[in-house]
Order: sequence, then C-alpha cells, then structure tokens
Amino acid sequence: MTQSKHFETNTIHAGKLKDEQFGALSTPIFQTSTFIFDNVQQGAARFQGEEEGYIYGRLGNPTVRELEQRMASLEKTEDAAAFGSGMGAVSATLLANLQKGDHVVASAALYGCTFALMNHKFPQFGIEVSFVDMTNETEIREAIKANTKVIYFETPVNPNMVVIDINLVANIAKEKKIISIIDNTFMSPALQNPADYGIDLIVHSATKYLNGHGDVVAGITCGSKEQIENIKLTTLKDMGAVISPNDAWLIIRGLKTLSVRVERHCENALKVAQFLDSHPKVKLVNYPGLPEHQGFALIGKQMRAGGGIMAFEIDGCFDDAVEFMNSLHMCSIAVSLGDAETLIQHPASMTHSPYELEERAAAGISETLIRLSVGLEHIDDIISDLSGAFAAMESRLKQVS
Repeated sequence: MTQSKHFETNTIHAGKLKDEQFGALSTPIFQTSTFIFDNVQQGAARFQGEEEGYIYGRLGNPTVRELEQRMASLEKTEDAAAFGSGMGAVSATLLANLQKGDHVVASAALYGCTFALMNHKFPQFGIEVSFVDMTNETEIREAIKANTKVIYFETPVNPNMVVIDINLVANIAKEKKIISIIDNTFMSPALQNPADYGIDLIVHSATKYLNGHGDVVAGITCGSKEQIENIKLTTLKDMGAVISPNDAWLIIRGLKTLSVRVERHCENALKVAQFLDSHPKVKLVNYPGLPEHQGFALIGKQMRAGGGIMAFEIDGCFDDAVEFMNSLHMCSIAVSLGDAETLIQHPASMTHSPYELEERAAAGISETLIRLSVGLEHIDDIISDLSGAFAAMESRLKQVS
C-alpha cells in the first residue's frame, strides 16, 4: 500500500513486501546464510552491481530488507540499514562518516557505551570529540572547528532526560555543512521524527521500543539512499555487525503494536512521574511530560508526548538509592528500556559506569540518579511497588539512625 497519513496504519502496512510465492500474511523468515545463483554469469553480475539480488547473508536478506523498508517509512527517510545491535548501528554510522583528523561535536551526556566509543576509542583513530551542552547554542557554535565532520546527540538525553531542540541542531549543522546524527531510541518514530527537521541520520537501538518485548538485540540507522548505501558498502559490510533474519522478523512483529504500546507507556509514565514528583524522598524528577521540565515546551512541537522513561534523584545518598532499588518486587532491576515490563537501573554504577566520576558530574549523572522505564502493567501496581520500596528505604534509615 502507499504511505498513509496515519502512523498507526503505517506500523502495520508501510514497507511490507508481498510474498509473491505463497501469499503469506506474516513476513517469511529467510533463514539462510547464502543465496544460489542460476549461473556464474548471474553471480558475477550481482557482485559487480549490474543485477539486483541477494548474494550472502552479511550483505542482505529479504526479511532484513523488509525491516529496513518499514523503518525508513516510519522515520520518513529514503532508506535504512539494520544491525546486530544498537552500538553496531552507532559505531558503523559514525565510522562510515569519519576518518583520521576529523572532529565530532557531541552532547555532554550520552549512552555510556557511545561515550566510551567517542572518548576512549576514537582518540586511538585520530578522531577528536568535543562534548558540549547542546541546549546552549553558543556552546555548540564555539565547539565547531574547521575539521568538524559530525554533530551527534540524543534527545531526550540518556539518562538525565535533558531535551535538545532538534531544529536548532539541524539548522547549525546545515549552515556549517556538517553531518547531523541523532539517537532517537528514547522517543521512537511513534513520538518523534527527526527527519522532519533535516537531521541527516537517525540511529536506534531496536532492542528497545521498536521490538518492545525484551527478546532481541538489534540496531537501525535511517537516512538518505546515498548515506545508507555508503554505510552498507563500508562499515556494515566490512565490520559485520549484521542482524539475523529471525531477529529482524521479531522487530517487524513488534512494530505492528508500536503505536498502542507507546501510548500506554506514555500514559503510565506521566502518572508515575506525578507520583514521584510529590514524594518527599524524591529530590528531583526529570520527565519531559511534567510542566516544570525544560523540554516540556517542545511537546506538541518536536515530540508528541513525554515518552515512557524518566530519571529521578533520591533525596539521600548512594546507599539509599541502592536500598530503594533492592526493595522493589515487581519492577525489574535491569538495563534496557521500552519493554512491556517496568525496568529500573542505576546509571552511575551500571549503564554509565564507563564515565569517570568527574565526567558523570559534568554530564549531570549523580550518585542517586535512577532511570525508570515505565512498563505496561496496571498503573496502580507500578505505583504500589514504588511506594513499598520507599517505605522499606525509610524504615532502614530509621533503624540506622
């Protein structure tokens, strides 16, 4: 079918490939490592780009291709590339556009492994990175150098939930002729479409909301045909962060319910944020759906709702945060997000442990900051579990004192 103006319809139909052989409703899983040629001439023609068709699983697969087309449709881009992990997508997308002597401007806070890649590994390749506050236009502009090739950011930022103005960053990048790359994992295309503002490349950890069921590790990059072809023919092909057909199929299945899942995630998250905001043992709640959040003004503009993730700080010390989390019963202590289950984690000791203490402080990641991915359970059960954990934490404090 042609692209619908309704996102809910597109999650089910847009980009779907018709099974010409059997007419299967569900996308077939082409669980094969290689593809047979009719003759040597056909094999040669495919290797030389003279004939379309599949060659080898690392270079393409029909099930994977459907996922790529579906994601390109949902992100409103020309094409997409699927990867074996979110970091596979991040690494391949960056390295396809960088070389020795280049410079990157990145947001001060990032997912821990993305930060480690940029801060610890890129210098070994002669690539320099400047980390800046991307809510500050002056800081962005002052960080740009003659050799700046890429601007990279997340919004909302992982894990402190700072919201960055996509239009601002995209405009600066266009003005300076710099490639703009955004990690859109936290919002997903259900809530935010960076291509609408001129962002060049959009990366996702497809492990999260796109799949939604905690049973896949995968990544996606969306962009122009030229950009995606460059990634596929270089860093995806040669570094090999390839997604399996079965994992691609699971994400295709997850996409069909993306809109309804995200709607419930957002509804539950707003109620949880309001509960936490009123709790005496919570010092701060970072959730874009709360009116006092710095990104609230962008809801209805660049993003359609506050999302399903928040970060909050316990009014206490590191041990209090640990006690609170260890006292939970239904909420699962686990990294990742966007699953049906409510997941909670401690960034300073888990996802953002690659940061040094001073680096975490500069990125706004305190020792008592907790990241919460609100799930699809009944809201009363989520809040009851959180309330019980706060009560257990306060009981321990009284015993100690």
